[in-house]
Amino acid sequence: MTPVPRLQRHGWPIFSTGFRPFFLLGSIYAGLAILIWLPVFMDELTLTTAFTPRDWHVHEMLYGYLPAVITGFLFTAIPNWTGRLPIRGRPLFGLVVLWLAGRICVAFSVETGWLPAMLVDTCFLLLVAAAAAREIIAGRKWGSLSIVVLILLLLTGNVAFHLEAHFNGAADISIRIGIAIVVMLISLIGGRIIPSFTRNWLARKNPGRLPAPFARFDVLVVAIGALALISWIVWPGGAGTGYALGLAGCLHIVRLARWAGDRTWRERLVLILHVGYAFVPVGFLLGAASALGLVPASAGIHAWMVGAAGVMTLAVMTRATLGHTGQKLTASISTEAIYVAAIVAALARICAAIEPVHGVPLLHLAAFAWSAAFVGFAISFGPVLISYNKRTKQEATA
Repeated sequence: MTPVPRLQRHGWPIFSTGFRPFFLLGSIYAGLAILIWLPVFMDELTLTTAFTPRDWHVHEMLYGYLPAVITGFLFTAIPNWTGRLPIRGRPLFGLVVLWLAGRICVAFSVETGWLPAMLVDTCFLLLVAAAAAREIIAGRKWGSLSIVVLILLLLTGNVAFHLEAHFNGAADISIRIGIAIVVMLISLIGGRIIPSFTRNWLARKNPGRLPAPFARFDVLVVAIGALALISWIVWPGGAGTGYALGLAGCLHIVRLARWAGDRTWRERLVLILHVGYAFVPVGFLLGAASALGLVPASAGIHAWMVGAAGVMTLAVMTRATLGHTGQKLTASISTEAIYVAAIVAALARICAAIEPVHGVPLLHLAAFAWSAAFVGFAISFGPVLISYNKRTKQEATA
């Protein structure tokens, strides 16, 4: 992403642009929530949430952590698309407080009641969608409204999650809805930024074959993926769903191969985007195997959520933070360690689903590797997220 429009220095640095508070708090929450979930899963800790333990875990990854990172990304990217100033200061502070309130209300919904918890929690995505739509419409970037539609779908999935969990005792369909929307967001946003960042780096550092430009093939892949996900939501165990997911997975492999990721080994900041996206077709293929009765359903789900969503969000957070705080766009040793921990978490969690005999140690490995990755991000990038450096000071006073 290119730098946001210049602006006057405005209060605390952390509330000067959307990525600062949401990347920092989202990463801390992602790391700590898994450390809470592990003893809950092992029956060593009891939560005060109205959700079942599994539903709390899934909800807080789908509708707690991910919306924070998505909001941070959008509120930083939209000014670059529209040329307008970013949302900052008190409005941004208010959204951060609302997101935190949602996490608290959901965690203590036995005390607050499920309905107040739902209202507080879902208001966040509603306001994010409204703010994003306002900026995109004001900037006349009509093509970017598709992102707002997906945010509204994520909001719908969150509402459905609360309702299904309350009235049916557990959320099943709405979990698949939320995961499907996340996969579509990665397909759309990844298809926009991965070829772009790869092309920019290759043009400077490694001339030669460049990523294929967005074309009808990409539209076809995303469309078939969407249809396969709809089938998975409605009929997760059907043979037809398995074949559809398998086809989508193969097409996503071809799509990824067209982006020249094999030529980016020298720069891990670019390579990690391709690695993260690779978990999208892995998830489709494991989902196909699950629909055909070959592997547990959680294998594909965690390929999408821990692999694609986890690795891709870390890739975007590290790159955006470096780029928008005036740092050199290259992966340091600590950044590479964060990436390795996230990949280990994804592989361990997938293997735990496929090999239940070794499930407990693999679950512990996945949980601690995930926490190391996200808490590691907060430790490594926190100082630049909460302060102005030389470049941002110059931009702020320009």
